[in-house]
Amino acid sequence: MKLRHTGPSFSALLRFATSLCSALVLVFGVSAQDRFPTKSWSKADPATVGLDSKALGALDADIAGGKYGLVDTLLVVRCGKQVYERAYAHDYGNIYGDLAKTAGPLNHDVNGPYNYFSFEFHPYFQHSDLHTMQSVSKTITSVTIGIAMLRKEFPADLDAPILKYFDNYKVASVDDRKRRITLRHLLTMTAGLEWNEDVAYNDPKNSADIMESKHDWVEYVIDQPMAAEPGKVFVYSSGVTQLLSHIFKKVTGRNVDEYATEYLFKPLGMRYHWKHSPTGLPDTEGGLYLSSPDLAKIGFLYLNSGVWDAKQIVSPEWVKASITPAMSVRDEGRDWKYGFQWWLEPYGKSHERHAWAARGFGGQELRVVPELQLISVFTGWDILPQANEPKHDAGERVIGAVNEQQACSAQAR
Repeated sequence: MKLRHTGPSFSALLRFATSLCSALVLVFGVSAQDRFPTKSWSKADPATVGLDSKALGALDADIAGGKYGLVDTLLVVRCGKQVYERAYAHDYGNIYGDLAKTAGPLNHDVNGPYNYFSFEFHPYFQHSDLHTMQSVSKTITSVTIGIAMLRKEFPADLDAPILKYFDNYKVASVDDRKRRITLRHLLTMTAGLEWNEDVAYNDPKNSADIMESKHDWVEYVIDQPMAAEPGKVFVYSSGVTQLLSHIFKKVTGRNVDEYATEYLFKPLGMRYHWKHSPTGLPDTEGGLYLSSPDLAKIGFLYLNSGVWDAKQIVSPEWVKASITPAMSVRDEGRDWKYGFQWWLEPYGKSHERHAWAARGFGGQELRVVPELQLISVFTGWDILPQANEPKHDAGERVIGAVNEQQACSAQAR
């Protein structure tokens, strides 16, 4: 005898379960997977996450009006939601076209990617949305080193001397101070090597510009004489970050960009282009291109202590060490701190808190304000000195647009 089934059908039960899951998401917040913008950022109106739309609109109008120079994009994320995005068009072919034809400082490669006036390579990579990151590349290099350390594929001691990694070079100007340079000194810009990056980048005396005119950048940097005891003096140096490119290859057997592709860019859903130096090493001092939404993902990764979609990408210890002040720096008339290739900017009335920043030549900036769960990204291409310097308070204006009384929910962080 065939039994008659009088209960709900399987399809009905499935529909009920699906509805229940959807309801739970609405009640308790987005799922862990949806919380991370691997495919794209979830979007929201600024007011829903405590941002003043009028204040952001005023900043947008000032940028469009030229008060901040040649800004290309503005992106704001709060509580894990993209709430503001703007792009500003500039005719760079007209602005820098004549300079692109003449070799010299900022143009040692008239027909290639090291012509900073070339419309094909700067500021966007071949007319895509991948924008030159310049020295933001340094920060991404630091992140990648942290990933390799977590995976135990970069077992180097931060406080061990580095000269052992240059056994294939006849290193010049070796003295006891150079023998004491460590990885920590490279990460914190305190190597003590003679370097002059304080002058404009179109000045032929700029050490970074001279380095990029050479065939072997690593050789040029490591051969510099010592100017200070390692660990004592902060000197901003694109050269020491290029040494990290060499050391990473020596330790892991892989290039930084190849490693970042597998363990950073792919897990976070990031597209990129990364230039290489003439010897084939990735240009870790300034060769990376990213879109603004993808750069913001780096900020979100660090806001979540190195976790992405339930996976530990970089250890919380490395995140903490990276954004812990190691040195005090005076830059652009402001007081900063510096960690492991991260800039740390005091903010607030008493400057007791720090925003974390990755900054690059021409107007690139990722700024993360942890207490506010706020991420802002600016890109631009102001690369020549100007008689009337543009304003530099755009990041502060984004912070000022936040209603600090409106906190983010735990699920949105």
